[in-house]
Amino acid sequence: MTERALLFVYNADSGLFNLLADIGHKVFSPQTYACDLCALTHGVFSERSTWRSFIEQLGCDCRFMHRDEFAARYPAITTPLPAVFRIDGEALHCCLDATAIAALPDLQALQAAVTACRDTAPGPHATGERP
Repeated sequence: MTERALLFVYNADSGLFNLLADIGHKVFSPQTYACDLCALTHGVFSERSTWRSFIEQLGCDCRFMHRDEFAARYPAITTPLPAVFRIDGEALHCCLDATAIAALPDLQALQAAVTACRDTAPGPHATGERP
């Protein structure tokens, strides 16, 4: 059986300094915060419990990366972030790009879109690189 997982990539960098900068941005200028995925799934200080419960009950492996980690692992992929990718064996498929995520009005809409992504048959590869 081939490996199947979802990869969520935030439009934010990893590390303590970046975390503190993101918190400040969310507090002082939330309307200009660059990561719509973060805005839906996280409050100011932590992950929303509703989102965590959804991920735990989704029934597939879910992985999370920050922008800098993703760029280091997949330098050939230029999909605008944030994004959600489906991993099917060795293929990486973009199922929600930055535009699609920005159009989602709330967490429930994101959950429906992620469920559809999980259930969708494999499509075109985002890259020839291995996940």
